Amino acid sequence: MLKILLAILGCIIVFKSSAATVTVYNNNQKVQENVVVWLAPEQASGVNINKSLFTMTQKNRQFTPHILVVEKNSQVEFPNADSIMHHVYSFSKSKTFELKLYREQPQDPITFEQTGVVELGCNIHDWMLGYIVIVDSPYYAITNEQGVASFDIPNGAYKLNVWHEGFRDISNIESQEVVITNNKLSYQLKQKLILPIRVEVDEFDDYE
Repeated sequence: MLKILLAILGCIIVFKSSAATVTVYNNNQKVQENVVVWLAPEQASGVNINKSLFTMTQKNRQFTPHILVVEKNSQVEFPNADSIMHHVYSFSKSKTFELKLYREQPQDPITFEQTGVVELGCNIHDWMLGYIVIVDSPYYAITNEQGVASFDIPNGAYKLNVWHEGFRDISNIESQEVVITNNKLSYQLKQKLILPIRVEVDEFDDYE
């Protein structure tokens, strides 16, 4: 009986969750918003990966959301909410694909089998740019205006991963080992961010 009680107690300790936060700072020692942060368990057993269907919409000649985070092997649909046609593509190493000129809904969603960063473009509208970050963990978030990403996560050892679209090499994900025990963690980006150039949306084209 004592062994059973100890085993139950051990399970409770192992799977105890914490409300952890990660605050990300840039090279100027200022908090950085819009950083993708995910915590990958060192021991993946017992972690349920969400393989739900995600959505990356084209609306008002923009990708919405601008950054989408999904788990490995998830599917993403690309509905076109505009009255014009779009031609979505990616040449990224993690996933190369092309959805040729279409309106409304393409026939099939795209499966993202490899972790990494996928940069999206539209072959008609050059200013359209979006990102899909494929991760190997259900514990992910994007930092808010205060540079904070929040998690409800079991205690344990993790690899902390961070990514921002301003990295010169968008495939260069930063990471470090951390231990979660009801922590308030902080992380300073090693790479200097290159702020994206905002291009005005062209309201007129020949693909009505």
